[in-house]
Amino acid sequence: MPLVEIHLLKGRTDEQKKALLGAVTQAIHGSIGAPLDSIRVWIQEMPLTEFMSCGVLASEKKKR
Repeated sequence: MPLVEIHLLKGRTDEQKKALLGAVTQAIHGSIGAPLDSIRVWIQEMPLTEFMSCGVLASEKKKR
């Protein structure tokens, strides 16, 4: 059973997340032949105030 966890910053629409989850599911199915009913994919979203890159919070980068 393939298990895939995707970490994203908040801000995507429900439609974008659904498209991502579907694309990842299909990629797993197509590349390793796993049955669709065995594939699990989920998203963990992080607030922009809880992720830092290069010493700058994502929330501060958004303002630039």
